[in-house]
Amino acid sequence: MVQRLTQPTVRVLRRLLDANDGRAYGFELINDAKVGAGTLYPMLTRLEGIGWLESSWEDIDPSAEGRPTRRYYSLTATGRIAAVERLAGRTETGRNGLSEA
Repeated sequence: MVQRLTQPTVRVLRRLLDANDGRAYGFELINDAKVGAGTLYPMLTRLEGIGWLESSWEDIDPSAEGRPTRRYYSLTATGRIAAVERLAGRTETGRNGLSEA
């Protein structure tokens, strides 16, 4: 169970909810959610550990693509429901009565 939703977590969950194909890789989340790598990756590990996220490596040939393989993150069905419930009516700058503690 997520005990609190920090503003970085809120931004990442919103980004994943808004993803066109339902997934995003780390660098996209860093840029789009304005979250540092030192905050993002522990958060993703924690969310994956409680069953809100799942991840998988893309199936490419890095030398042919000219870039490293990306690890994609997506919300699970449980994570999507929980994120929608926890973020309902919440703004980027404040609370709507949801406990963050």
